[in-house]
Amino acid sequence: MNYQANPSRYQQMTYRRCGNSGLQLPAISLGLWQNFGHVDLRSTFEQVLHTAFDLGITHFDLANNYGPPPGSAESNFGDIMQGDFGKYRDEMIISTKAGYTMWDGPYGDWGSKKYLVASLHQSLKRMRLDYVDIFYHHRPDPNTPLEETMTALDLIVRQGKALYAGISNYPPDEAQKAFDILKQLGTPCLIHQPKYSMLVRTPEEGLLDVLGKNKVGCIAFSPLAQGMLTDKYLNGIPDQSRASRNPSLKPDQITPAKLNAIRQLNELATKRGQKLAEMAVAWLLRDDRVTSVLIGASKVAHVQDACNALNNTSFTSEELSTIDLILKDLG
Repeated sequence: MNYQANPSRYQQMTYRRCGNSGLQLPAISLGLWQNFGHVDLRSTFEQVLHTAFDLGITHFDLANNYGPPPGSAESNFGDIMQGDFGKYRDEMIISTKAGYTMWDGPYGDWGSKKYLVASLHQSLKRMRLDYVDIFYHHRPDPNTPLEETMTALDLIVRQGKALYAGISNYPPDEAQKAFDILKQLGTPCLIHQPKYSMLVRTPEEGLLDVLGKNKVGCIAFSPLAQGMLTDKYLNGIPDQSRASRNPSLKPDQITPAKLNAIRQLNELATKRGQKLAEMAVAWLLRDDRVTSVLIGASKVAHVQDACNALNNTSFTSEELSTIDLILKDLG
């Protein structure tokens, strides 16, 4: 049976203007970092993508090396774009990135013009698209002049292979320099994608101020701290959890102190009538400088929980103080 999108999807989602642009993004976006590769069950991730779009999530975020294996998330997404999602392309914001290792040799990593242009060509072929809506440089390159990297983003936009340019993982000073260069080139930076959650608050150390001053959007990735800000670890590390099987979240990262903090946060979420995951997403969206929260999902329930966060994104000063107190000793 052919997929038909939910006709009321746009009534279910909140949309926020991205920086100083004309683009609005859904408050919840879906990232395909994990769970959408060739090692994953296609019927499951198709259902996740369908559910997301049915709930008004119009933004799908990828990168050249997402999988596993690298590239397979884009290939799988391309298959779905050719099928179920094909007629909805103009209702979607599709982003991809380059900046981490993708292929062997000196031209398959970092931030040279050669790498960025070649990588986007590969990504477009895998996704079978004429253009992406947002193309990001995925991380700063200490060995390539920033002017070269930003000129590559400007070139890609001028060629029509991306509509907007973005950066990810840039610290405040480097981000400001990137914004200045792009503005001079005539292709202003649309958005910055930093890691941000209640457990990782680095963007509060100057980055959010830089984004606000420059009117650049912010999309927070890893909002649930790779699952730690959910009810998954309240009683320790279960089998088949990300911490038990994925090297990006090691079991020793879930310390007794963190477990204690997570349990206290869960109690506060319960008082607010939310799951911990819902409160974690809502906490990010309380700040107007955060345009969208980028979630990952291995099942439909993860998407639904994130969207449920939109039912209550306001916090009392007492709740915010309680959260800070719970987290103050984690560093």
